[in-house]
Amino acid sequence: MTSQTSILSKFAHSGRRCALIGMVHLKPLPGSPNWNGSMQEILDAAQYDADSLLTHGCDGLIVENMGDLPYIKGTLAAETVAAMTRATSLVTAFGRPTGVQALAGANLDALGIAIASGAQFIRAEAFAYAHVADEGWIDASAGPLLRRRAALGIPMEIWADVQKKHAAHAVTQDLSLEELCHGTLFCGADAVVITGARTGTQPDIAHLSDARASGAQVVVGSGVTADNVSDYASLADAVIVGSALKIDGHWRNPVDGARVHTLRHALDRACS
Repeated sequence: MTSQTSILSKFAHSGRRCALIGMVHLKPLPGSPNWNGSMQEILDAAQYDADSLLTHGCDGLIVENMGDLPYIKGTLAAETVAAMTRATSLVTAFGRPTGVQALAGANLDALGIAIASGAQFIRAEAFAYAHVADEGWIDASAGPLLRRRAALGIPMEIWADVQKKHAAHAVTQDLSLEELCHGTLFCGADAVVITGARTGTQPDIAHLSDARASGAQVVVGSGVTADNVSDYASLADAVIVGSALKIDGHWRNPVDGARVHTLRHALDRACS
């Protein structure tokens, strides 16, 4: 990235010491097994969730093709990229900082979607260091990704997962999480994302401390709720929240505005 002020620093300068980033989980897109043939349904749901998240207190958003499971690694079908770009464009039209994550590890596709839709950052799994996920062996992608970004000439931020959820990391167990974060920064990430073991599982507080010790900007990527956000607010520059902001706390459901409001209030209280 260029030397411009980062998104997370801008949040901090505006008084949001720990920003709240809401997840827009897209319904199954064209090219995925559960695509139902209705693009309008996908667009309407994305627009509703984005509006509800922002109206009730989120500072920014991230769009993810969560409904496309089971995922394939490293790339998306052309029709999926096109559909995700269209949906993300509706979200960026709200004018708030927006990111893109393309599952699984389709980081070059995420970059293209983000550029075409006007998003400001991508969340990249397997940015530095390889791991094993349910899609198989996932190679690190920092080299090709940063070269593509440089060639396109767009200052797109990269928030990189470290020891990502839903994956095994035995191959890097000889490195501490702090060292993994150092390596991720060395490879060019703008922020590191720390998660629990799976969707909805909170990360170990000690992992946040280790990430902070590396000098990185730190984002919590799973498991944050109104009940535990005070544990993370002092260690994180942002929290990305999905399931806890949905009806009944399930990621497949629409956003529940009351849950967003409750978490916003709890986060503000923790940061006061």
